[in-house]
Amino acid sequence: MTRSILFDTETTGFDPDTGDRIIEIAALELVDDLPTGEQYHVLIDPERDIPPEATKVHGFRIEDLQGKPKFPEIADGFLAFIGDSRMIAHNAPFDFKFVNAELMKCGRVPLDYDTRAVDTVLMARKKYPGMPASLDALCRRFNIDLSERGTHNALLDCRLLAEVYVELMGGRQRGLGLSGPSRGRSGQGGGEYLKSRPPRPMAPPSEEERAAHAAFLSKMKDPIWNRSSGEGEA
Repeated sequence: MTRSILFDTETTGFDPDTGDRIIEIAALELVDDLPTGEQYHVLIDPERDIPPEATKVHGFRIEDLQGKPKFPEIADGFLAFIGDSRMIAHNAPFDFKFVNAELMKCGRVPLDYDTRAVDTVLMARKKYPGMPASLDALCRRFNIDLSERGTHNALLDCRLLAEVYVELMGGRQRGLGLSGPSRGRSGQGGGEYLKSRPPRPMAPPSEEERAAHAAFLSKMKDPIWNRSSGEGEA
């Protein structure tokens, strides 16, 4: 069995080098690329203000986080949950940079990006060149329900990304062969247990996706998609 951790963060802004901090971390355990139900989720007091433009993205105000633990208080629990597993994230450089900045700030060893990171944005761009690779776009491509996604939420985004990741890995359908209740490692609720999935038809491409694909083909020399079925016949 191969264990990996799929995770997401919400932050006060775009760059820890300019003082931005993590306010939420969510992580799901995967075994052989499927969720087991084990999860880690915590809200964090960033010890600074949250700009209004960031609140518009994730919905959190500083008042929502007052009294929550500070990052040094959750660092050991987070590190214990992830262990030495590889780390999967959508736009992994962003999340790794923030996590590592927080770890170094409280005297912990940063995570090794080169050996541990799996970036689902790069996976999507490789699998669907020229197509949009945002989480919303991939959910629409795979007919994954987005009705609960208003503002960004790290735990919900992890659950959506877990479904996207399975599809990017080939849409494998199999029971996990595990039993027992989920055991979320957080003080904020347990995880959902995913056993098997019904077949999911792929949604037809949108006009935006068709235009992006056409633009991609225009840069290629004699792409096979532009050949007629009879070309080359005597």
